Amino acid sequence: MDVFAAINGRYSVRSYQATEVEEEKLKKVLDAGRLAPSGNNRQEWKFILVRDRETRQKLATAALGQSFVAEAPAVIIACATESEHVMTCGQPAYTVDVSIALAFMLLEAYELGLGTCWLGAFNEREVKKAVGIPDSVRIVAMTPVGYPAQVTAPIKKRKSFDQVVAFEGYR
Repeated sequence: MDVFAAINGRYSVRSYQATEVEEEKLKKVLDAGRLAPSGNNRQEWKFILVRDRETRQKLATAALGQSFVAEAPAVIIACATESEHVMTCGQPAYTVDVSIALAFMLLEAYELGLGTCWLGAFNEREVKKAVGIPDSVRIVAMTPVGYPAQVTAPIKKRKSFDQVVAFEGYR
């Protein structure tokens, strides 16, 4: 896999085929998250794969009515099993670690011909209720997973390299 090509080619998919995703592909996507780095190798995460149609519909409702969540044949919920740890730099470790893991999963899904869409717009309490997540666990993000209804060229409006990169100091 050319990682840069995957980073450049991956886009948010909001329309999915009804085709089920092969078990082997789903396991590879989830394993990419498992293998991701985390601070002090703590791996304080759990990834919940949801394929049940009724539960996916509840997740779509919890995702502020984003119907494409239920349209996808699978949804991954990325959870932090411990949310109190703060890194030395002052950042909560769970948001960083789980985000890295989910980013790895999105890239692996793309490599396998699958579409995803990072979701941060959801009611955490409703998602927890839909799949029985304990109150002590935080949900960082979710993503539907499936075959895109149509493959399109990514439309990515990005700032220029010079707008986001500085050398030897903040400029």
